[in-house]
Parts: sequence; C-alpha cells; structure tokens
Amino acid sequence: MINWLRSYLLEEEFAVTILKNKVNVVNYTNIDHFDINKVIIKYNNGILKITGNNLVVSKLLNDEILITGDIKNIELG
Repeated sequence: MINWLRSYLLEEEFAVTILKNKVNVVNYTNIDHFDINKVIIKYNNGILKITGNNLVVSKLLNDEILITGDIKNIELG
C-alpha cells in the first residue's frame, strides 16, 4: 500500500482527465498560449490543444492545470 501511495503522490507521467466542461492536465512542461477560446499546453512528447468558448483556468499549480468552460475540441500533437 505504501508503494501505491508513493507512486500516486509522485506521479511524473503526463496525464489528461476529461470531465464534463473540464480538462485536468498533470505534469505538463509549459503553457504556450491561453485565451478564452484556445489553450495550448506543451508536454514532453508534444502539445495539447484545447479549443472552446469561455475557457478559464480554474486551478493552476506547478505541474497541474484545470481548464473549465465550453470545451469543443481536444487535440494531442
């Protein structure tokens, strides 16, 4: 159980969780672009592009970001 907890807390892999009107991104490297219609986030292997309307950063940490709004499209590149 301790190993599971340690791996959960120290997770270093890029991950995207998609919920209703929310996208949570963990372990990104940089936010390249942000406005109310588009967010571009860099990670080790490429970019994540989120498009929609009224996009807002609801949570911003060193390695995690939560985008909320009317999300229309999510692309990995």
